Amino acid sequence: MLSVSVARRCVWMMAAIVPSVALSAQPAYPTKPIRLVVPLTAGGPTDLIARIIALPLGEALGQQVIVDNRPGAGGNIGADVVAKSPPDGYTLFMGTSGPLAINSSLYAKLPFDPIRDFSPVILAASAPFVVIVHPSVAANNMKELIVLAKAKPGQLNYGSVSGSASHLSTELFKMTAAVNIVHIPYKGAAPATTDVVAGQIQLSFASTPGSVPVVKSGKVRPLGVTSAKRIAKLPDVPTVAESALPGYEASVWYGIVAPAGTPREIVQRLNKEIAQIIANAAHRDRMLAGDFEPTTSTPEQFAAFIKSETAKWGKVVRASGAKPE
Repeated sequence: MLSVSVARRCVWMMAAIVPSVALSAQPAYPTKPIRLVVPLTAGGPTDLIARIIALPLGEALGQQVIVDNRPGAGGNIGADVVAKSPPDGYTLFMGTSGPLAINSSLYAKLPFDPIRDFSPVILAASAPFVVIVHPSVAANNMKELIVLAKAKPGQLNYGSVSGSASHLSTELFKMTAAVNIVHIPYKGAAPATTDVVAGQIQLSFASTPGSVPVVKSGKVRPLGVTSAKRIAKLPDVPTVAESALPGYEASVWYGIVAPAGTPREIVQRLNKEIAQIIANAAHRDRMLAGDFEPTTSTPEQFAAFIKSETAKWGKVVRASGAKPE
């Protein structure tokens, strides 16, 4: 017969073996297609970023990544779908600064909590705004625009979609520069840019995808870009921070999150694979061609960034009284 001590050692060895056997029996992630929810319509910037990432991510994981467009309510419908999905890595969200940072202050009530209900995976790209003015505006740079706005309070108009990142970026400029320029609400960003070209309004903080073509055509005058550094497509246009308002920065950003509670190993795997995709020259070139600035982060860095952006834009929303369209 086995001694008591030997018997105990056998029990301990079996106890150590069983969990490892059970763990090895678990199927490797992923074993089925993954859904990447995009909270805006097909063909737009968020959809483009999602599709640039989805195909190579599917190839890297060995399972198809399906882009699922769920537009509506400023991105809140798609975000809510993901927030209420199982935290198993099979439903992801192509989030933007709207639903992940701005909307919690902009909307009276959300059906999800952007910080509590998601596990950040990676910050993937950003798209700053270009401050464009009609050629008739007597300003050749941001300092001159501020001087002009102070000399003519309430006489300069800017256009944007109410509650959009463009709207709030302009309101942040107004607060920082202490100027009074008047908001003209639009149903879309493109009509606002069109009206700057036509001289119906004086200026706009226009997205890079929408503004770079009209800037290069000479139909509008670019005064500054809202990012922390100059952008590749307009290298001669200084940043707002370097030319007039140190510390000013505002961009639309794009990042992927999963439902809260998604296993850490899955989040880390996704982060690694997506970071490698963004580092690939061909995929970076596609982002740059679409006027996006590629970036990467750790999950922890992205989580901290979302919190800081939520606080930043919450102050702007409250100070400006901005309301959703």
